[in-house]
Amino acid sequence: MAREVDLNEAQRAEMIAAAFSVLDDDRFAPVFGPGSRAEVALTGSAPELPAGVAINGRIDRLVVTPERVLVVDYKTNRPAPDVIEAVDPAYVLQAAVYAAVLRRLYPDRPVEAALVWTDGPRLMPIPEPMLKAALASG
Repeated sequence: MAREVDLNEAQRAEMIAAAFSVLDDDRFAPVFGPGSRAEVALTGSAPELPAGVAINGRIDRLVVTPERVLVVDYKTNRPAPDVIEAVDPAYVLQAAVYAAVLRRLYPDRPVEAALVWTDGPRLMPIPEPMLKAALASG
């Protein structure tokens, strides 16, 4: 059940400003541009996942273009980490699992993953070696 949160005017203004700073930032254009979708359900498995393991999740943003696939997860941690190495390993593993399943669906193009930190805002790509390492240790 949803709860109503009582925010004062300054808190509401800060939240609105943070949201628009992400939407208006050119670095995020592909995330909200043509070929992008919000709250995409994803179910499946991949060879990189343990045998018999399938996922059933929801991707915050999915960008599919003829050149690439980009899976994006929003994070609201405050303060946001400054470097990808400081990110909670669970966040990297989640993105790695989504990317692994998406590679099966889109074998003809690269699949990339990124986090969008609302505190900043900041778009933080997750390097492919980090995704692979997360799956290997996950």
